[in-house]
Order: sequence, then structure tokens, then C-alpha cells
Amino acid sequence: MRSPIWTVCAKEILETARDRRTIGSLVVGPLIGPLIFVVLMNVMVTQTLSSAEDRLDVPMLGAERAPNLVAFLLARDIHPLAAPELGSVEAAADAVAAGKRDLVVAIDDRFAEDFGTARAARVTLVFDRSKQRAQGRVERVRGALGAYGQEIGTLRLVAHGVDATLLRPLIVDDLDVSTSAGRSVLLLGTLTYFLLFATLTGGMHLAIDTTAGERERKSLEPLLTLPVRRSSLLLGKMAATIIYMLAALALTLAAYVLVMHRLPLEKLAMTTEFGFRSAVVAFLLLAPIAPLGAALMTVIASFTRTYREAQTYLSFVLIVPTLPVIYAAITNVEPAAKLMWIPSLSQHLLVTTVIKAQPLDPLLVALSAGSTLAFAALLALLAARLYRREAILG
Repeated sequence: MRSPIWTVCAKEILETARDRRTIGSLVVGPLIGPLIFVVLMNVMVTQTLSSAEDRLDVPMLGAERAPNLVAFLLARDIHPLAAPELGSVEAAADAVAAGKRDLVVAIDDRFAEDFGTARAARVTLVFDRSKQRAQGRVERVRGALGAYGQEIGTLRLVAHGVDATLLRPLIVDDLDVSTSAGRSVLLLGTLTYFLLFATLTGGMHLAIDTTAGERERKSLEPLLTLPVRRSSLLLGKMAATIIYMLAALALTLAAYVLVMHRLPLEKLAMTTEFGFRSAVVAFLLLAPIAPLGAALMTVIASFTRTYREAQTYLSFVLIVPTLPVIYAAITNVEPAAKLMWIPSLSQHLLVTTVIKAQPLDPLLVALSAGSTLAFAALLALLAARLYRREAILG
């Protein structure tokens, strides 16, 4: 005889499958995330490449005072633009603050006089640091101006018979030990967030409908009067929710495998080996989130009386997994045993390791899965206690 848990699970899966809204969210949801991800990544890559390689037109005040500097910039595909409406640095600052210009180069009135003397000639960069789109252009122009100043300084020393290396008492060599796959995390670090979000949203409708939805439709009371333990009914509903969450996770990973090769990472000296095998590993690493999410949603839904009320509360649940991921992105933490007890954070760190094409530590994987499943079991026990109350029918 089949267990009551699996009987209830099969019943909920079939009933939910008949709901077009659920199937729509299960199919469309996993596809929207990868599409948004690919579009955003392509935009970021395009902006980065355009800032570093394409022709850059920059409004320049007083360009006639520094013809050699202008020629130096032109050789680096930085073209000065005449800006007669910007008659002063103050006017340029107002234009940048108003968003009319991203960057203005102002050559000082005394540039020609100071350039041939012991005094340093002055050039002012006018920009708004809060505008992310302008940062690449600012750094490109700043680097070109710095290179020009260094070149002129070296020529002056040589002209006076001084070895230019005297001004370089310290030589700093860069030894970058990162791999092309490791550098890809700079862009693919948000992948875990999309996967967690898709997993939780994949079963949220079912979690609400089988709890608050049945209370609202008055179908929960006759169901609980059946000669079956309430815990079995509850576990059956949670099992169905878990299956839908895992299905959403699998579909999302499949979509990422299909679209990942469309990211032009090689243009940024990055690569990714996120293929079928990596997707399977990521699925196994993220799978424990499904029972945790199902148990948490069931507990929260047990306090609500209507579908809409439960939907409102559970919408905040989707924010919870993002907080550890944001923390990891800000602090740039590495996988460690002391962090593996935190759900979503441990999964994020392990999936990031997969993206870097680095080996996984079996101990860390076991700690992550064990702690997440332990939290899920505690929440499931709490949900079972809540559903033993007679107030659940009220």
C-alpha cells in the first residue's frame, strides 16, 4: 500500500499541474532569469569594451594651449571636442552635474607658460564619480594624461643628462595568479542569486495554495478529518512543493547551460566551463534549499488565512536568500567550514567554486548540505506542530 505522504504528494502535483498559472510560472520563470542575466552581462561587457577600445570624444577647454598633448591623445584614439558653450571650469562642472556631459578636460590658462618651466602644468578632469557609466572613460583619459606626463618627464631628464631610472627607486611587478575561469566570477557572481530565486518561486504558488489557499476555500477542514495523520498530510504537501522547486531549479540550470556560451567573456580574457557537468553539480549543491524553502513557506503560510495574505508575506521570503549572497559579494569571502552552516551563503560559495573550475572540498559540501537540511527538518517539525492546532481550521 502506498504511503499517505506520497498519495498526498501525487494529488497536489496533479492538481497544481492542471493550473495554467502554475505551469506558466514554472516554465516562464526559469527562462526569464537566464535571459535577463545574459542581456545584463552583454551590456556590461559591451560598455567595458567600448570604454577601453572605441574612439572616445571628450569636450576639451583650451586645447589650443597644448597641441602636443592633443596629438598624444589623438594617437590613443581620444579626440578632443570643441565646447564653446563651456567657457570655464565652473560652466563645465555645471554641465557635468546636470548630466549634459560625462567628462570634460580643462587645460589651465597658464599651461603653455608653466609647461616649459620648473612649475607643473595643470589639467583638470571634470566628472561625476557617482555616474558609473563615466568611470571607464575617466580612467582612460586619466591614464593617457599620466602617460604623457611621465613621457615628458623622462625626456627632460635625458636632456639634462640624468638617468630617468633615478626617479623609479621601486619597481612593482604584477603577478596575477587568477585564471580565466576565476576572473569570470567577476561577472557571473550573481548567478547563484538567480538560481536561488528561481528555486523558491518555482514552488511558492503550490506552498500557498496547499495551505492558505485551502483554508480560504474551506477545503482544509474536510481534508484534516480523514483518517490520516496530519503530519503525513503536511509532509505530502511539502514533498510536492519540493518537487516543483527542484523542477524549477533544473529548468533554470538547463537554460543557463544553453545561453552561457553567448556571453562574450573571451573578449575580457575570461572563460567559463559551466556546461552540463557543472550544471549537475550545481543542482546537487543547491537541492537542499528546496526542502528548506518549502518548510519555511509552509510555516509562514500557516499563520495566514487567505491566498493574497500568504503571497504578501512569502514575497519577503524571497529576499532572505539574497542577503548572504550580497554579503559574500561585498566582503569577497572564500569558502570556509565556519560559513557552511549558513544556508544560501554556503551554496553560493560552493557554486562560485564550480564556476571557477576549482575542486570542491567534500567536507564543505557535507557541512553545507547537512546544515541546510537540518534547518529544513526543524522548520518541518515546527510546521507539523502548528498544523496540530485546532486554530488552523479557524
